[in-house]
Amino acid sequence: MFILLTILTSIFVGILLGIFTGLIPGIHVNLIAVSLLTLSPLLLEFASPLTLSLVIVGMAITHTFLSTIPSIFLGAPDSDNVLSVLPGHKLLLEGKGYEAVALTVVGSLASLLLCIAIIPLLMMFIDFSYPFLKEKIGFILVVASVFLLYKEKNGHLWALIVFLLAGVLGIIVLTGSLTSNPLFPLLSGLFGISSLLISLSSNTKIPPQVVSNPSLPTSEGIQAISISVVIGSLCSTLPGLGPAQAAIIGSQFMKKSNAKSFLVLVGGLSTVNMIASFVTLYLIDKARNGAVITISQILTSLSKTEFIVLVAASLITGGFATILALKLTKVFSRVMCKINYRTLCISIISLITILVVILSGFFGLLILIVATCLGIVPPLKNVGRNHLMGCLLLPIILFFLL
Repeated sequence: MFILLTILTSIFVGILLGIFTGLIPGIHVNLIAVSLLTLSPLLLEFASPLTLSLVIVGMAITHTFLSTIPSIFLGAPDSDNVLSVLPGHKLLLEGKGYEAVALTVVGSLASLLLCIAIIPLLMMFIDFSYPFLKEKIGFILVVASVFLLYKEKNGHLWALIVFLLAGVLGIIVLTGSLTSNPLFPLLSGLFGISSLLISLSSNTKIPPQVVSNPSLPTSEGIQAISISVVIGSLCSTLPGLGPAQAAIIGSQFMKKSNAKSFLVLVGGLSTVNMIASFVTLYLIDKARNGAVITISQILTSLSKTEFIVLVAASLITGGFATILALKLTKVFSRVMCKINYRTLCISIISLITILVVILSGFFGLLILIVATCLGIVPPLKNVGRNHLMGCLLLPIILFFLL
């Protein structure tokens, strides 16, 4: 009984931390996980390594459910769900912000359940494919990038220019050691502040938000969830590929990719990435994201029992996180209707700028300005803003091919 109570308490503490990281822009789950690791010599005097790991699991899973709320309502994404800004903001301006978040929650919960159900198959797949696929990452990303550019309907040249410019910026930012927290200003500028500035210039107004259940054909939902589990599991086994890159690859396999089905896909990928990372840690002793890397250092070796406990904790957390996400989104929907959108945009831009200065310093502010300028280009040239993901794709492609 005491052991069960300890496990549930650890999960609850993790959920509270996940609410904090999920709703506050710039505070990523990895930052808190590393902080807990730093404090682990002190914390382990009062708690076991498994207990501390459960706190991180609760935080990480909750974060994947809640982080789309500021991404969609505030235009402040993190690296895992950056692409949710684009379709999410579109639905927000149609009065469907709640539905946009709810679609990502559906994707997260359904993908969590499906991924856990197929863990035995996932283990067999990793054993069989990992030795072959780890040598082909660069090639896989080149094919995905070319296909992404090929599908652009409004101008291949400008799409290529945007992709390359974003890629060069990503290379400079991610390899130049300019700041300790480079992704926050980079992604906030490319996808967040640039969107808000465009909204300001066009006098966009947020209509009253309707709280309604997600409307998506069952076939499209099943397809998006299935792809999120397959592609998310695949990318989680390979170094350098996270949910953002998986979203780009996965979208190429969707027969009817639209804003709603894409949000289901994006929602599922972050959660699948976390569960599949537990599997890779247990099976091949490889950690593929910051939270799981931290767990691997706290639990020096992951036993079968500990693996089962971590997966069970993920399932419990997913249930609570689903309820939390929907409740909090209703609050955001009510608040958004009462705030002048122009004032809100200016406030969010100011908040992100201040957070960038605090977390990333002067160079972070410089990155934010340059990224924002580049983020405005695609709408001006009428090409898809998803080509801005070159900021992550090109550096990884060059890393694996050169």
